Amino acid sequence: MNKNLGYAIAFAIALAAPLAGYPPFLAKLLCFALFACAFNLLIGFTGLLSFGHAAFFGAAGYVAGNALKVWGWPTELGLLAGAGAAALIGLVMGALAIRRQGIYFSMITLALAQLVFFGALRAGELTGGEDGLQGIPRGRLLGMFDLANDTTLYYFVLAVCVAGFALIVRTVHSPFGQVLKAIKENEPRAVSLGYDVARYKLLAFVLSSALAGLAGATNALVQGFETLTDVHWSMSGLVILMTLVGGMGTQAGPILGAMLIIALENKLGDVGAVLAGHTGIDWFNSLGEAVGMVTGLIFVACVLLSRRGIVGELAARWGARPSPSSSHH
Repeated sequence: MNKNLGYAIAFAIALAAPLAGYPPFLAKLLCFALFACAFNLLIGFTGLLSFGHAAFFGAAGYVAGNALKVWGWPTELGLLAGAGAAALIGLVMGALAIRRQGIYFSMITLALAQLVFFGALRAGELTGGEDGLQGIPRGRLLGMFDLANDTTLYYFVLAVCVAGFALIVRTVHSPFGQVLKAIKENEPRAVSLGYDVARYKLLAFVLSSALAGLAGATNALVQGFETLTDVHWSMSGLVILMTLVGGMGTQAGPILGAMLIIALENKLGDVGAVLAGHTGIDWFNSLGEAVGMVTGLIFVACVLLSRRGIVGELAARWGARPSPSSSHH
């Protein structure tokens, strides 16, 4: 019941958020929150560390961008095309990587994702090469609602992300999700119980890929462009950082982690300028250029001090308190 109340409060805050201003930035936060949740489905609940999720995020953005700008598809179909392309890439990548374990699995996903990156770099007629795919139109939702309006766009993105998050929650709590947790905790035992572990892993990988692709396609719609940054290996590292900071294996953790990291990347320079103005220390003006260093320090702090992430630590401390009912036993 407490968890449902938490979801309701978070949803109410999300509904009211545009009143605070700048809906496009808030929509971008939502896209990355869905991206982190999709990644967390794989590492947090199946135990598979992928270094290749940028491939799904970026490739879906390119496919959706072409569908909307070049092929003239409706917005809904463009986003579905992006998610479908990501699922297809995930199926191929997963089929090649899934039978390897540990660091070998991670390295194969990284290598295959880099192939996607170089493909995007070379296919200039589709991706714009180093210049990126510019001027992606937002279109109209159901032919009626003009997504050029920032607030309308925000609520559309919110609906997409809530649907994606609901699918992840439903998956985790389904019998399929229970098998994924069993594979993460003790794979040999899951095999001995008769489960086709490779098939379950592949299904989880494809689902995670499709949802990451949905996030990437929606992000391309919000930004109005798609660049090589989204398909570069550093984006895979960024989503790992988001998940670790928020709390791997928790449902709310990746959302919080994504929002913190993206806000930090986009607003650290503004914070530095304010601090420099108040303190007179010019060094604060260079904070915006030191984003990589700051996120690196956060990563190190998480690994050394809080391996469960923010939400994981809060849940552990809250759960450590004896409940009134348990104190009688």
